[in-house]
Amino acid sequence: MRDHPPFPVEQFWGLFDRDDPEDCPIDHFRECENLDTAGFGLGVRTRDGIGPSQNVVAPLGRILRIHNYVMQTGYTYLVLILNDDDDGEIYHVINSITVLGPILTIAAMRDFKVVSYNGRAYITPFTSYTATTGLIEKGLQSDFLYVYLGDGTQARKAAGAAPTAGSLTIANDGAQNSDAGDHLFGVLYETNTGYLTAPSRFTLFNSNGTGFDFSAIPVSPDSFVVARRLVMTKVIVDYNGNTTGYQYFFIPDGRIPDNTSTVLANITVFDADLVEDASHLIDNFAEIQAGAAIGLYHDRLVIGATFTDISLAYVSFPGEPEAISQITGLVIVPLDGNPITHIQELRDIMYIFKRSKTVGYADNGGEPADWPFTVVDQAIGCPVHGIATVLDAGGASVDFLIVCSFNGVVLFNGQYVKPELSWKIQGFWFRLQRSDFRLIQIVNSSVVKKLYITLPDHKMLEADYSQGLDPQKIKWWPMRFDIQVNTVALVNTDEIILGSETRLATP
Repeated sequence: MRDHPPFPVEQFWGLFDRDDPEDCPIDHFRECENLDTAGFGLGVRTRDGIGPSQNVVAPLGRILRIHNYVMQTGYTYLVLILNDDDDGEIYHVINSITVLGPILTIAAMRDFKVVSYNGRAYITPFTSYTATTGLIEKGLQSDFLYVYLGDGTQARKAAGAAPTAGSLTIANDGAQNSDAGDHLFGVLYETNTGYLTAPSRFTLFNSNGTGFDFSAIPVSPDSFVVARRLVMTKVIVDYNGNTTGYQYFFIPDGRIPDNTSTVLANITVFDADLVEDASHLIDNFAEIQAGAAIGLYHDRLVIGATFTDISLAYVSFPGEPEAISQITGLVIVPLDGNPITHIQELRDIMYIFKRSKTVGYADNGGEPADWPFTVVDQAIGCPVHGIATVLDAGGASVDFLIVCSFNGVVLFNGQYVKPELSWKIQGFWFRLQRSDFRLIQIVNSSVVKKLYITLPDHKMLEADYSQGLDPQKIKWWPMRFDIQVNTVALVNTDEIILGSETRLATP
């Protein structure tokens, strides 16, 4: 060896695996495991150890999935576990010593997604089903979207049904004023999340030109109903008997701010006072089907891949995440036998992903059913947890997404950037079991500039991009633990939480 000149390795660049050992550069590892970057990004060291994150008597075990839940008081997370009866249970973890729940228990739930909205969590349970294209993920059969208030109480079904009990009674009070003639009146419920149900208990009443007294106002049996609202039409000429075929408006002083009172008297309202339209509430879903994809776009909640419609996305009204029209709130993604897997906003566009397809939708100011769309890529998409999350920013980091696809880990800025970030480990990535890509979950720790990816074999892959999000400069470090890693989340800005069905061995 004396005649061989030395080759100084000034920096280690992690794993290089493109299925040809002769191609591996001298400053990369052809095989490595449980290593990490050291020495200001120049050296290599053994990875950090792990320990329990919960300092409680009975820490959560058999963990299937962890997702961030941003409350108005800070960052927390939701954890899905299997209980002793193999039922899916979701717990709310406030910190290492405070765990609330279970807040939701569903026997068949094996996965879930969540979006945070105004301090509330909207939770959609799903699982994998066998289809002609293999295992696919879609919302649980006969199950729904749930809303959780963050206070430890049980999550409940989002939205709500119109009043079914009671019979709205109306009389002229003889003192106030109104427009004379036939009007239709109705009543609806207001929930503790601000959702307004469809109006019902429609009553035709002929005003003599004086004001109105209302009685027998329906009371809801549900504790989450906090108020009732009265609605009415303008004067109807030649009533045709179709109670839902007229335009309804909120009565300006027609809110009853409780769920107990049955009387509201001395209401003055002219047709000119009827400004705020309530007719659209009639077409809203009383229950919203569970899906395998959920996101926010232009202050609208979007949910897709329900049990019955894997290529259909439901879009709510702006600022009303539980109000989804059965007529105008539907977006059909081009059919190909594969379900929607992810929904993400970027650069004012809503991108809907399938496993091997990406479609963009633009809000044109009209109804969601009329939004134009563009098929961005016919071959690249992502699995259900395949877009990197960045705390409360969803999947968006500055001006791009980091996407796990069958092709590799790739940047997306409106189009997919080639070569892939995972170019150096293409062989490693292509050997992963594609049928189990639903087990992949990726988070982006933008503070320490690292990606953490759970893999189909329950190991983990770390990417150090401290020297740039560049295929040549990124460093890939495969990691294995003495636990089966199912899920990963980022808490407290840069703390990584791993979830497993197995527990750490006691030292």
